[in-house]
Amino acid sequence: MSGFAGYSGQAYSPAGDKGRFVLPPAFRKAVKESSGGNRILCLAAHDRFDCLIGFGLSRTEKLNAQLEREEERAIRMADASFDRDVRAAQLFGFEQLPFDDSGRFVMPEHLRDLGKVDDGLFFQAAGEFFFVWNPAELDRMGPEWKSAQAACAKLLAAARKGA
Repeated sequence: MSGFAGYSGQAYSPAGDKGRFVLPPAFRKAVKESSGGNRILCLAAHDRFDCLIGFGLSRTEKLNAQLEREEERAIRMADASFDRDVRAAQLFGFEQLPFDDSGRFVMPEHLRDLGKVDDGLFFQAAGEFFFVWNPAELDRMGPEWKSAQAACAKLLAAARKGA
């Protein structure tokens, strides 16, 4: 997993037939590197936004460390509301989805519902993971998302023009 340098860039992928989607090439390469050479995409619902997040298997090590840090902080701050089991379920409740050499994968229905997935996916890199947006949901976000919104609009227009 040493070849993984993080996720960068943006891409748009229209929905395919039979509930299949395509992981764009740049993201596909990074996910495979992050998954130790395996074609495994991890997808989960974002905890604050109406979108999904994606990453490779190497992120599980960082999730364990994050859980430890959050528990230590809760103990230090005497935060009785912190529940390690609930937080662990949130962090590790992702789906591991195989994808083929072309990046095709089938998204489970519950993730489609949670991410409000429709007829295409916009991928926005965020270093250790990437956002997977329904373009309409991204468009509803505030001005702090204007760069991603602009990239999404251009990529979506190009995809529609090419279709």
